[in-house]
Amino acid sequence: MGLMETNDVGVEDTRLTAHDLPPTTRLGVETLQLRPQTGAPLRLLVALAHPDDESFGMGSTLARYAAAGVEVHYACATRGESGEVAPELLVGYENLGALRTAELTSAARELGLTAVHFLGYRDSGMVGSPANEHPQAFVQAPIDQVARQLVGLIRAIRPQVLVTFNPYGGYGHPDHIHIHKATLAAFGAAGDPAQHPDLTAAEFSAWEPQKLYFHTFSPGMLKWLLAGFRVVGKDPRRFGQNGDVDLVRAVEQAGRVTARLDNRAYATDKERASACHRSQGGGGGPFARLPRRWRYRLLGEEYFARVVPPSPLGTASEIDLFAGVAVAPAR
Repeated sequence: MGLMETNDVGVEDTRLTAHDLPPTTRLGVETLQLRPQTGAPLRLLVALAHPDDESFGMGSTLARYAAAGVEVHYACATRGESGEVAPELLVGYENLGALRTAELTSAARELGLTAVHFLGYRDSGMVGSPANEHPQAFVQAPIDQVARQLVGLIRAIRPQVLVTFNPYGGYGHPDHIHIHKATLAAFGAAGDPAQHPDLTAAEFSAWEPQKLYFHTFSPGMLKWLLAGFRVVGKDPRRFGQNGDVDLVRAVEQAGRVTARLDNRAYATDKERASACHRSQGGGGGPFARLPRRWRYRLLGEEYFARVVPPSPLGTASEIDLFAGVAVAPAR
């Protein structure tokens, strides 16, 4: 609903006031709504950095919960504007960010996501790249500013479970580390009405998720990967297209796994979503030539570390991120 006034020439004025704008717009967030919000009793919010993070890392988990009727929301910090891409992939797109936004839209539909919420920053690239110094680069944004956006999303969506990267950002990408820090700050603030008092509208009333997880890797798989690199004489500290990923440190920083999800029934969903990210090599990768049984096990087993509430040493691994949550109705 906007202001409905008539000007001197009889033309209706439909400008929106700040209060009339959708909550996410007032946060400086652009929301791509893919499914209607049905008031589902279970809601999941994932805060990551780029188009493709949702598919390559935890795609089978997101597909599993979406298929079970959970509202699954993705807060994406950037549109993946940095990097190089084959010129033919850019045909019909204004720039790389537009291409990667379209890829994410297709992938999100394959996974069954409810919505993607773009925070509005620019991909920072890796450490030392010119993209890091761009004034709109995500890493240039103050943590408090990003946390405020996430606080608003948490309060508007009211998820029971919040997921982001581990402190090393999985493999050290500066944007991954930045969204990790902002998500931690937001988790601590969202349930405290005294924090971010500018968010005072009813749709931003305090809400504290019950659980916080970091996505991580299987330590065993990473060690197996390191061994394979050494066998073929490659340096695992210089992995990736540009040799700027240190797999040794990724293993060191992976942390303790507290939740191991067997999502093999949704491995095909992850595979289809990953294939949408053609500009990032989706649909190929090291698993493409493996027998289906092995490939689906690698694609369908995903790992998380529960941070809140803490998971004591010796506790059996969880098999469901929503285990033990108290179900509460949506707004």
